[in-house]
Amino acid sequence: MEKLTLQEEEAMLAVWQIGKGFIKDFMDVLPDPKPPYTTLASTIKNLERKGYLVSERFANANRYSAKVKEVEYKKRFMSGFVNNYFQSSYKELVAFFAKDKKISAEELKEIINLIENPEK
Repeated sequence: MEKLTLQEEEAMLAVWQIGKGFIKDFMDVLPDPKPPYTTLASTIKNLERKGYLVSERFANANRYSAKVKEVEYKKRFMSGFVNNYFQSSYKELVAFFAKDKKISAEELKEIINLIENPEK
């Protein structure tokens, strides 16, 4: 799976939020400042070329939907992130945020609870 640019990730977030839609639909949910329509259209075409989106033709427009699920992308992205910046150690990742005071003791307790009780 090819890494996405920031612009492509923003477009994918819009696609995942909408589900199936046309470029105008995705434009409506993008945060301000919104890119020009033609820029978003090019980004969507690139995402289709990269295999992240599929399209179906409706009259003179394409309706797009995600070929790659959001959770699948997040898993792959996070694995690469942890491998590249934290020597493949999720413990190092959590320790980094704890030392930088970006995660509280209460949040760590919640994480431990999720690990110990994954069904809940």
